[in-house]
Amino acid sequence: MKNNTSLVESLHRLEHLKKGDVFLKYGKPCTKIGMLQKGVMRGFVYDTEGNEVTTHFYQEGDMIIGTYIPNVNLTMTIEAIEECTISIANYSEIMSLVNVNMKITEIITREFQKLNNQLQSRLVALLNLSSVKKYALFLDEYPNLINRIPHYYIAQYLGVTPTQLSRARREFVTRNKD
Repeated sequence: MKNNTSLVESLHRLEHLKKGDVFLKYGKPCTKIGMLQKGVMRGFVYDTEGNEVTTHFYQEGDMIIGTYIPNVNLTMTIEAIEECTISIANYSEIMSLVNVNMKITEIITREFQKLNNQLQSRLVALLNLSSVKKYALFLDEYPNLINRIPHYYIAQYLGVTPTQLSRARREFVTRNKD
């Protein structure tokens, strides 16, 4: 039997995406899971008018999934914002090894907790914080992404207009000059 490390590695293959390529698509079954090794991705949904609304950002080291349950139809699309390299595995196969293989169980548990914490933090921010505080929280959670993501995606993610984001950025810089 393979040791834990070689088993985990044997389940994965590398996939390269160009900017704009879709990794997971709305309405399709979620059959793969990935670990982003290089690049930045975003998850988005469509609002009632058919406009894209960014809901997630993924950076190096993040797990990329569209749902917590394999083979369920996706409620969002995940696309590359930059050229990306992703280590991909069959989602059902990985989940079948949870509680069987300790290494996989640890990885899945840690990454699901991380995703859940990000979602909770974002929900609280959207409901309760000013645009300046939302921007500060974004910088705190994604310190390396500010110059890698188009600002209109950041505005969508924060639930503000690009103009409100510009004002929030100016106010944030003014407050933090000291």
